[in-house]
Amino acid sequence: MKPTGKYAVVLVTAPDMKIARRLARAALAARLIACANLLPRIESHYWWQGKIESGAEVLLVLKTATARLAALEKLIVAEHPHDTPEFLVLPISRGTKRYLDWVEQSVEETA
Repeated sequence: MKPTGKYAVVLVTAPDMKIARRLARAALAARLIACANLLPRIESHYWWQGKIESGAEVLLVLKTATARLAALEKLIVAEHPHDTPEFLVLPISRGTKRYLDWVEQSVEETA
């Protein structure tokens, strides 16, 4: 295991699979993430504009380097159809060296 503070998992929800795929592909094409997992058909319950709401969403689990987080956030906020998209960063404290090396290589700007 490789201890680290250089990598993160980012959680983003999207209203449907079409939008989730578009966000994932845009982030991959810009080399801002190494991988996106799309988990369809999650059910979300939340406060919105003073009321409790609920709806079906897709959860994107994005793996990236912390150096790419600002650019990734900018892309998600610009491309997401919601005015307040979810963008939560979970730091990765440890991981296998081979996997984390792959993440880093995948998001290099010159790769």
